[in-house]
Amino acid sequence: MSEPRWLSEEEAQRWLEIREFLWGFPSAMDRQLARDAEMSSGEYSVLAAVSQAAPQALRSGDLAAQLNWERSRVSHLLRRMEAKGLISRCASSCDGRGQDITLSEAGWETVRSAAPGHVNFVRETVFDSLSPTEQEQFSAMLNKIRAAVVERDLW
Repeated sequence: MSEPRWLSEEEAQRWLEIREFLWGFPSAMDRQLARDAEMSSGEYSVLAAVSQAAPQALRSGDLAAQLNWERSRVSHLLRRMEAKGLISRCASSCDGRGQDITLSEAGWETVRSAAPGHVNFVRETVFDSLSPTEQEQFSAMLNKIRAAVVERDLW
């Protein structure tokens, strides 16, 4: 490993701001979804992804890749969501090895009920606080950081 290039005072301050945001924003999103829809952001992410794949089912492996989650994390969450009656799982119609995920009627009702509050949260906290130019700049910056992480095979 090469010798570390220590952060300047300004960089250290920026990193603390970024870290606080990276840890705080998901917690705020979880609180919004728990308060308004009695679900976690993970559950909402699954419901949204599967609803967007409809009318086709979504393979569990594709869901894991789309959410950038470990397969075991997806499997555990899907088991809990199936027990709640939000989704159905069956052997994949493609090869029988994976699982196809579809929303139950309760899952559809849940995502339709949760979506307006979640979209309002995203609009008010992200888009309304940034100008269109700032949104483009922010997106470009995030893509650069993501590319640097992907380049190191850590994404």
